[in-house]
Amino acid sequence: MTEPHIPVTEDELHAYVDNELPAERRGDVEAWLAAHPDDAERVQSWRTMADALHARYDSVADEAVPKRLELERLVRQPRRWVYGAIAATLVAFVAGGGTGWVARGAAATPSAFQNFTLDALDAHRLYVVEVRHPVEVAASDRDHLVQWLSKRCGYDVKAPVLEGTGLKLVGGRLLPGPEAPAAFLMYESPNGERFTLYTSRADTDTTQMRYATSEGDGAMYWADRGVGYVLSGPADKDRLNQVARMVYDKTDKNGG
Repeated sequence: MTEPHIPVTEDELHAYVDNELPAERRGDVEAWLAAHPDDAERVQSWRTMADALHARYDSVADEAVPKRLELERLVRQPRRWVYGAIAATLVAFVAGGGTGWVARGAAATPSAFQNFTLDALDAHRLYVVEVRHPVEVAASDRDHLVQWLSKRCGYDVKAPVLEGTGLKLVGGRLLPGPEAPAAFLMYESPNGERFTLYTSRADTDTTQMRYATSEGDGAMYWADRGVGYVLSGPADKDRLNQVARMVYDKTDKNGG
């Protein structure tokens, strides 16, 4: 038996959007939204974002797996061959080159970040479509998030404030990187536009900032003082460059 006067929780709002709310509680949630316009506005923005994500990715999810990526074919191939194919793919979409803006004035070949950038883009695609669980630690616990990621990654992780670009921190999580643990932060605009920042230890001390696109997503990637950065988001080079510049400025001014 439910109590209609029990305040509606954040999880119930998400469940309502996802059509996973128990039927006996649905009327209570709708009454709550009618009396709380701020929550109703948030729910509508989540629905708009979910509809946009479904429109963008549902057709991909329904596609048949290409023969060359079938599990039986992959396990028969040596692991080195698989990594070679991945690297060749990235070289193809990185061919567009850099932004012309150089971090610390140094340059490096794109191959230094082939696997690194692919891992970042894979993580971006995996979590950017999540509505209920996009991050492990929410922005409301920002201090803990930064301290935890810094301890696990072994360097001073920053969660830069990007409100000058219209983006607010959603939160973050810890991920395995190519050679070391990686910090993964997600940012979101009021209209549901999402960007992710993936950082981890890098073999290259400093690199030129470069732009890459793959399957409709874009990435700006660079390294500074032994840490690699990949900012992923919509494949709008100017927008990515704007956000990446602010990320760089914020992390540089705060000591990396």
